[in-house]
Amino acid sequence: MCCCRGLLMIYLVLLSCSFEASDAEISEHMLKMLKKVNRHGPYVGVLVPSVSLLQPLLQSSSYEPEDDPSDHHVDYAGRRFHIGTFEHKDAILAATGKGMINAAITTQIMCTLFSVKGILHYGLAGNTNKDQNVGDIVIPQSWAHTGLWNWQRYGNGPDDELPLEDDGDFTREYGYLNFGDYTNKTKDDDSTDNFLNNIWYQPEEIFHSEGGPELKNTIFWVPVAQALFEFAKELEASHTI
Repeated sequence: MCCCRGLLMIYLVLLSCSFEASDAEISEHMLKMLKKVNRHGPYVGVLVPSVSLLQPLLQSSSYEPEDDPSDHHVDYAGRRFHIGTFEHKDAILAATGKGMINAAITTQIMCTLFSVKGILHYGLAGNTNKDQNVGDIVIPQSWAHTGLWNWQRYGNGPDDELPLEDDGDFTREYGYLNFGDYTNKTKDDDSTDNFLNNIWYQPEEIFHSEGGPELKNTIFWVPVAQALFEFAKELEASHTI
């Protein structure tokens, strides 16, 4: 136990040092640049997971950078935000980096620094629809983050309450995956039991900027705003992705 506490303290110290060493405060020069850029807002934000996916957009005839070369982009926190127009709409384009954490961080940076009226994410995805092929463009009307789980203890089943469910932190409303359903049977074992048991899918928690701190609601299927849905159709029609 003492060893664990020691490791935890070391980790916290290292974490705090990393924050102290970072350039967390926005410089006066950056604030002036952002003020100049935001005069032309609000923008539509377009985020992609990698630079290789961003380049087709930047090289497209549908994209026009700002007239002033000094306003072509803003660099912040390791990201480059490209300022211009896409299909004659004011837009800011950026690569987030792979993974949900990078996507969330870059989205928050964009929302905090720039005047944006909506954000589009696009990238690569798999599917189980045999009528769709590699290279097809799919525009969802809603999406869900299915990587948020409550892992149920082995021995418990669908009728057993999850830890902290009574407090409202977790729910059994959205279904579960039973690992036993995917266990490979051996010649000598007909059991489909699996010590990994069940994972229960959980909704996202949405915090609001208005109405007071720590007020939130939950949502599993997140609808896409109709205006952004129509803009995504324009991206599809431009054949740049």
